[in-house]
Amino acid sequence: MRGHTFLAPSRLRATTASLIRSTSTTTFSKLPSFSVTLSNNKFTKPFTSNFYTTTSKMSSTQISANAVLDLIKQRRTYYPLSKDLGSLTTERINEIVKEALQHVPSSFNSQSNRVVVLFGAEHEKLWDITTETLKAIVPEDSWASTAGRMAMFKGAAGTILFFEDETVVKGMQEKFALYADRFPIWATQSDAMLQHTLWVALEAEGLGANLQHYNPLIDAKVAETWSVPESWKLNAQLVFGGKTGDAGEKAFDPVEAKFKTFGSA
Repeated sequence: MRGHTFLAPSRLRATTASLIRSTSTTTFSKLPSFSVTLSNNKFTKPFTSNFYTTTSKMSSTQISANAVLDLIKQRRTYYPLSKDLGSLTTERINEIVKEALQHVPSSFNSQSNRVVVLFGAEHEKLWDITTETLKAIVPEDSWASTAGRMAMFKGAAGTILFFEDETVVKGMQEKFALYADRFPIWATQSDAMLQHTLWVALEAEGLGANLQHYNPLIDAKVAETWSVPESWKLNAQLVFGGKTGDAGEKAFDPVEAKFKTFGSA
């Protein structure tokens, strides 16, 4: 994808769930869009633009909770990843990211989440930057394992960078002073929901992913390289690509130790 395009309709794979079909009256609202996509050294600078989205009162059969839970269960951390995206195009991945970015909730509808998607050479450049940054601070006797991890991440197909716009957060703090100390926490919670939503969505499309946190070490260089606004604070990096093996075993603590319920219907 190059430049600014309009959102296409959401699509879910038929093997996982059915689309929600709406037959009711639609209303229109104007919302801001913030997204940057970079691939093979060709990129568009961050933009702020407006387009019209629709909101509807649903009169339909919802997808089942079990279908959603199955996808959540299938989402796992995969190492290593390949550059094979299968039948997925970069355009489809961008569409998934933008749909999630628009619809993941945020406190007071503040919409503080921001995203940069890197493919191809731009993705590799990110991990070269991270490698160079770590090389300067990791002890020499520990470097071999670190270098191996950097090469593993670079070998994947792409990376999604998650940011929160601190200008939006500060604006909400000023507007709603009573909750000023909560807005940074709420913004982080919204960003976490976006990360999980995209991780699950990529899993639904057959890709693997792993979530990394090399911020704030790489923040300045990332901002400089991809013209990221100063107010965008980097929170995480979701590396994605083709699966090369099974996920490792995952242990679970007893749910009884983590869950309580009271009352009855």
